Amino acid sequence: MEYRRTLDLALPFAEAVTRTREALAEQGFGVLTEIDVKATLRQKRGVEMEPYLILGACAPDLAQQALEIERGVGVLLPCNVVVSQTGDGSTVQVMHPQTMVSMTGRPELQPMADEAGRRLDAALAAPRR
Repeated sequence: MEYRRTLDLALPFAEAVTRTREALAEQGFGVLTEIDVKATLRQKRGVEMEPYLILGACAPDLAQQALEIERGVGVLLPCNVVVSQTGDGSTVQVMHPQTMVSMTGRPELQPMADEAGRRLDAALAAPRR
């Protein structure tokens, strides 16, 4: 199983970030954290790289259900969504929700992973429009 889903966009980085945030919100995900990897590496290490943003997205209803089944699943939350600049366009990547099920060995998490996958697929399809 692939651990991530990837979407390449013919959009500038800033527009890809905006559309990704909007698409996540439409599917019930809030962005809890934001890590500007480019800025962090420049500041902490003096390293330059392409724009690379990690958004910590969470669907509260699904997170609550998963945490009720397995409190330790919190180490896999929130779902990281990466938006990066690639050449003239951008790439959006999200963790495959089935990773949560396979890593925990808890099949009871399957319905939440299935629903998260459905929502993330819809969110990934939206920035193309």
